Amino acid sequence: MNRPTVGVLALQGDFEAHAKALADVGAEARTVRTREQLEGIDALVIPGGESTTMTLGVESEGLAEPLRDFVASGRPVLGTCAGLILLDRDHLGLLDVTARRNAFGRQLQSFEADVDLTGLGTLRGVFIRAPWIESVGDGVEVLAELDGHPIAVRQSNILAVAFHPELTDDRRVHRWVVTTNGGPPQ
Repeated sequence: MNRPTVGVLALQGDFEAHAKALADVGAEARTVRTREQLEGIDALVIPGGESTTMTLGVESEGLAEPLRDFVASGRPVLGTCAGLILLDRDHLGLLDVTARRNAFGRQLQSFEADVDLTGLGTLRGVFIRAPWIESVGDGVEVLAELDGHPIAVRQSNILAVAFHPELTDDRRVHRWVVTTNGGPPQ
């Protein structure tokens, strides 16, 4: 069986930790910095980092339309923390949600919490300058909440979470990227 190739947007953020998590679940990880590097991948991870810096990188590399085309292809996409923000209505417009940056506080307010993620069960979430989702459009399924705020959603082939699954040893979120055909978490 061929190993799936999963691209990790590597404009900024801890893309190396995602690459390790993907390798742990049997995928070949490939860094993506240009439109050409999106070709031939089976899925995509948009990691956390600083969303303004990532947005500038997407603009400077001309990646907005190629990323929109990738999502439209139906291949699985995972956005974590700033990746969730990048996907929202106010940025790439690929996920029908509005995210609030740093909603749980700044760097000093970073924390870990148990997250009950529909389809995957309870897992540990690492929240670093994490967003929450302020509004959710039709067709977006809320998969987890924390303190009454959505922190994980799925829309079609996109799974977006406000936390950093790559910073734990639990690989269920990354396994979703590797094994899904755009359906709900298994």
